[in-house]
Amino acid sequence: MAETLYSDTGYSLNHLIEDIRTGRIGLPDIQRPFVWSSAKARDLFDSMYRGYPVGTLMFWETGAEVGVRQIGTETAERAPQVLVVDGQQRLTSLYAVLTGEPVLTQTFENRRIRIGFRPEDETFEVTDAAIEHAPEFIPDITKLWAPGYKTIIREFMNRLAASRTEEMVDEHKDLLEERIDKVRNLRDFRFQIIELGESATEEQVAEIFVRINSEGVQLNQSDFILTLMSVHWEKGRRTLEAFSRAAVDPTVTGPSPRNPYLDPSPDQLLRVGVAVAFRRARLQHVYSILRGKDLDTGKVSAERRAHQFGLLERAQELVLDLNNWHEFLKCLRYAGFRNRKMITSDNALLFSYALWLIGRHDFGLGIDELRPAIGRWFFMSQTTGRYTNSPESQFEFDLGRIADLPAGDDAAYVSELDRVAKANFTNDYWMISLPNRLDTSSSRSPVLFAYLAALDLLDAEVLFSDVRVRDLLEPDSGAPRKLERGHLFPKKHLASQGISGTRQVNAIANRAFVQWTDSSKLNSAAPADYWPVLSSSVSPTRLKKQMRWHCLPIGWEQLDYATFLERRRSLIAGLVREAFDTLWGKLKPTDPPSVTELIASDESQQLEFKTTARRNMATGEVDPKKPHVIVKAVCGFLNAEGGTLLIGVGDSGDVVGIEGDMATLGKANEDAYELFLRQVLDSNLSSPTAATVRINFHRVQRHVVCGLTVAPSSQPVFANPPKGEGFAGSDFWVRVGNGTKKLHGESMVKYQKAHWG
Repeated sequence: MAETLYSDTGYSLNHLIEDIRTGRIGLPDIQRPFVWSSAKARDLFDSMYRGYPVGTLMFWETGAEVGVRQIGTETAERAPQVLVVDGQQRLTSLYAVLTGEPVLTQTFENRRIRIGFRPEDETFEVTDAAIEHAPEFIPDITKLWAPGYKTIIREFMNRLAASRTEEMVDEHKDLLEERIDKVRNLRDFRFQIIELGESATEEQVAEIFVRINSEGVQLNQSDFILTLMSVHWEKGRRTLEAFSRAAVDPTVTGPSPRNPYLDPSPDQLLRVGVAVAFRRARLQHVYSILRGKDLDTGKVSAERRAHQFGLLERAQELVLDLNNWHEFLKCLRYAGFRNRKMITSDNALLFSYALWLIGRHDFGLGIDELRPAIGRWFFMSQTTGRYTNSPESQFEFDLGRIADLPAGDDAAYVSELDRVAKANFTNDYWMISLPNRLDTSSSRSPVLFAYLAALDLLDAEVLFSDVRVRDLLEPDSGAPRKLERGHLFPKKHLASQGISGTRQVNAIANRAFVQWTDSSKLNSAAPADYWPVLSSSVSPTRLKKQMRWHCLPIGWEQLDYATFLERRRSLIAGLVREAFDTLWGKLKPTDPPSVTELIASDESQQLEFKTTARRNMATGEVDPKKPHVIVKAVCGFLNAEGGTLLIGVGDSGDVVGIEGDMATLGKANEDAYELFLRQVLDSNLSSPTAATVRINFHRVQRHVVCGLTVAPSSQPVFANPPKGEGFAGSDFWVRVGNGTKKLHGESMVKYQKAHWG
């Protein structure tokens, strides 16, 4: 029989309140923004009054011994012995109402939860001005549990009697007093408690929470760790929350974290601190670290816990240092990003901040050296969606890259960051992947904001104007409507050509910052009609520059719409590349990585190695299952951000070549091998690959390596499963981190909606 991890018990409300008051039960939410509405608190009291079930509370023994002080406190605060895992909002409501303590609202205001009670019909209401003065209400039931409550009851009865024309009979008075006593007796209401023993692991606690929660709500890892911090280091948690509050609270004066890019939450800041302190991105391991658990033996040690919190405390001081914070944010501005609307990935910002802190404080880099290096990294990670899918896995992989660098070797640190950026921004990325990713109408596409950042970096002007694009990108620009991202092929004109679909009309390549005239007739005319008129107002020299900035092909106004979009997408990709090259500062922009450099890299979100596409490497015989491995890899890249597949390279980077594969075709040449791959892909994928997959061959270490450069698809692509294992076109693969994952059902639908809109 399996060991039971929990015990069933019951606590009276009075017992719970007293344990919270003395600190035995850790209830951190009394100091955090309260997310429940007062109406939900009212309903909770109403349910208890009527004897309805109000759900189970789940506690977890922390392992803190009686009398153990919290880490980092100057006072005698004791570490809670019991942690509230499920039921924090309910207990916060109950504690706040019974004790009268205020809660912190989401707008960072302290307010009390005031609940009124009408004994006449046994109704609870959230107290407002009307209830405050209504004689039939006790406007604040908190006073029923305070000393002198009898006076409160007597005053209520007198006020009610004075409001009536007829005298109340004794029997009715007794009835009302009984109902008031029933409210007072709620302090004896017994709650069902599930207590998890201290032997339960963090992963088990999280899994139990999910299984017993009626709404199937996931236990947020970062919230869990913030709660764990409250047990042993409440001061650390409060400093995180104070920083987050100062970033959004308009009443805060003087230096503050406020900025145009991000309103940081405590859990986001915690992620940065964990990365800096432990070089970890997966929070699942941090539970154990912060409990002082030895990951090998499983034993918990107070000394180890103090040491681990010491590391986190030092890292958190760096994270919350305002000079560090604002110097890092200058990197975003350096990279051309000027407001939060241009940031599609908070993770790209947060992880870049962690790398800035590591470079500054662990490798000794100066601010002027870090700014361009982190600017390049952020531009790359934001544009490629590096931290969109499985961000923890990808960033832990990135942290692993710098773990083996010599301590304090600042040149090696910058070189490693730039090497990864180069590995993602290959020639094929600029020429194939980026133009394909621009084939969208999404207003939140990372590649759109890369283009806007490029316009900022190149000091571009608005079309037909001397206004700078960067002025329109400022957070509070308030640009007039005639200065906007307008349609180069106007909607009315396209409609007259039979083109009305939103995706086509609002394509990124059909939008540009334009200063229109006041003539609505011109603004809806065909390009061939309005272009000569509007361009005549700009000097030829300026017009030539503006056409380059806005990526307008010569004679574009005469092109058909589809051809125009295709050509402009390629020009936009080229302009983004030109802008990115400016971020190298005095350094000469380096060439994209060679195949040899790619092989020296580890597999990643956009790089995968396969030894063969045809053979069983152990027997040398043709294996009919091997081609499916290639189909799966290409499908994953198509459905994600694109990437490079190298065939003839082992997982560890050893080059074996494809000569053996080619020999099995009868014709040991590259043409036959490319034909084989094309047939495999086109017969097993739901979309043709001629425009999205480029096949090349390279000579590496006297071997032939086949490279497939895969551009991201503009629509979902499905793959056939291995023969006999499913229905044709039923598998949906996605590249996630350095692996390829098959998505099903709801997760597939959610991914497709998020990725393609």
